[in-house]
Amino acid sequence: MSTQPLKNGSIVEPVVAKQFWSRDLVSSGDLSPSEVETILSLAALLKSRPAEFSRSLSGKQVVMFFEKPSLRTRLTFESAMASMGGTAFFVDQREERLGTRETLSDVAHNVERWVHGMVLRTFSHETIEDMAQHASIPVINALSNEEHPCQALADYFTLQERFGDLKNVTLGYVGDGNNVSHSLILTAAALGSRIRVATPKGYEPNTEIVERAKTIAAETGASIELMNDPAEGVKGAQAVYTDAWTSMGWEHEAQKRSRIFSPYQVNDALMAKAEPGALFMHCLPAHRGEEVTDAVMDSEQSVVFDQAENRMHVQKAILLLLLGGEMGRRKVRSANA
Repeated sequence: MSTQPLKNGSIVEPVVAKQFWSRDLVSSGDLSPSEVETILSLAALLKSRPAEFSRSLSGKQVVMFFEKPSLRTRLTFESAMASMGGTAFFVDQREERLGTRETLSDVAHNVERWVHGMVLRTFSHETIEDMAQHASIPVINALSNEEHPCQALADYFTLQERFGDLKNVTLGYVGDGNNVSHSLILTAAALGSRIRVATPKGYEPNTEIVERAKTIAAETGASIELMNDPAEGVKGAQAVYTDAWTSMGWEHEAQKRSRIFSPYQVNDALMAKAEPGALFMHCLPAHRGEEVTDAVMDSEQSVVFDQAENRMHVQKAILLLLLGGEMGRRKVRSANA
């Protein structure tokens, strides 16, 4: 991407390349390696020089449909839009999921005429895929049962701030092979990084996503390892990552999972098996005393709140790339539009 200098030599907003991805962010796998790097580079610029982007999305609006509770995701998207001069509208879908009252196609063809983008936090990943298929405006996955791409990008941005070259970083993930692990695997693959994922038997990441990531890794030189031993998972890792043992929608399994996942708790003993001084990471909210102890969560090695802050900067980059340029969008409207 190029930049446009002001008379005093500072930089205004980047001029977004017209050939960046032109539609949506539904899956971490939607992004090519160069596009992931572009997001991280732009996030760093936005974080370091926020004032120069304060009007970048002036007059732009996004609507946020959320079927699940949220703290970080909602506030970071709202803050991201406001800090660049745009507006975000929140629609609470916790009582009625998208597609229940009217078809997703009808929702899409209404919303695309009012705002410039949609941010969806849903149970079904297919809801986001279908909305993206029907809408002629960008659709962003703010979490589904299958993936959490914005989180993974923020996580790797946090690692990049600490370590620089991500090709030299090993991330050890322990716990459930869930949506967060899926996006971390795909993002690591795109960046040519190394990730080791340790889960209980029967709770491994989705095999199709893993194979997709390994195909990408064959081109980037990334390393993706799956295992069941948590100690082996964090061995040699510069950062140790975990997530809740029971994701939203699986609360009925909480007691069963507590027994199965107890050996995967991130505590001082497990952290000691990683590289000395290894970072601790969590997407939050954390269930203290379950997947992580207070001692680790509150330690100097913990970067969980850096991750939370970086959600905003990465999402600003995503929004600017999708909404801020003149890339346009292929029209997929109804026949009588």
